[in-house]
Amino acid sequence: MNGIYEVMEKLLPFSFLQYTFMKNALLAILLITPLFGMLGTMAVDNKMAFFSDALGHSALTGVAIGVVLGMQDQMIPMLLFGIVWACLITFVKQHSRMSADTIISVFSSASIALGLVILSRGGAFARYSSLLVGDVLSVTAGDLPLLVLALLLVFVCWTILFNPLLLTSVNASLARSRGIRNRLTEYGFTILVALCVMVSIRWVGVMLINSLLILPAAASRNLARNAVSYLWGSVLISLICGVAGLILSYYLNTSAGAAIVLLCALVYFVSLPLRRR
Repeated sequence: MNGIYEVMEKLLPFSFLQYTFMKNALLAILLITPLFGMLGTMAVDNKMAFFSDALGHSALTGVAIGVVLGMQDQMIPMLLFGIVWACLITFVKQHSRMSADTIISVFSSASIALGLVILSRGGAFARYSSLLVGDVLSVTAGDLPLLVLALLLVFVCWTILFNPLLLTSVNASLARSRGIRNRLTEYGFTILVALCVMVSIRWVGVMLINSLLILPAAASRNLARNAVSYLWGSVLISLICGVAGLILSYYLNTSAGAAIVLLCALVYFVSLPLRRR
């Protein structure tokens, strides 16, 4: 990591990079934001804006299960429970006549309530309250390999799933006629979202995770002329707002996650009149 730190100091001669935790935070943002930029496009197109919110809430339950089982590493139960919860939401949505937002809301409410019930026993919830707001400045050098692995895995899977997902979101019947397994494709997408949410929830926070997924994609949709520009526009907006939000939070001494989300919201509102044109 020392070599990477030295390159960052030479290429980016900013005063805040004298601190190791800021270097780690910047690297984490460069790895996390493209993930949400990519996945957010399909979440918006498939009207699953609250899906990541439900998965974020389920992170509390995943942590609670890990606590009950006496596990030291909270990431493992969060990942496993998040994937199971995502598949369960998808299964119910595919086999129910209720609207997707109603089903997602039900699962979201149930998961956060269950997590709070378990974690608040004996007044111990204060130990886990940091999950609600997250802190990207708490990223360590040991966390970065996991983010690199997640980025590579999502990119490979996204390359395979992009065209089937795009066609399914545009016309599900046409996708089926082309031999695409719509339900299997949807499961693959929801698992990818669950993976990204659970890996980054400690640094983004339950309250902001949904905004980071949806806002860049919504802003890019206002500006894009085709699917390719829509995808890369979302990734670019995520990256720019992520880096700018981190720098802004350092000088204003405020929450990095909140600053990033506010910048994403600003880009969305600025781009809104352009969509009407």
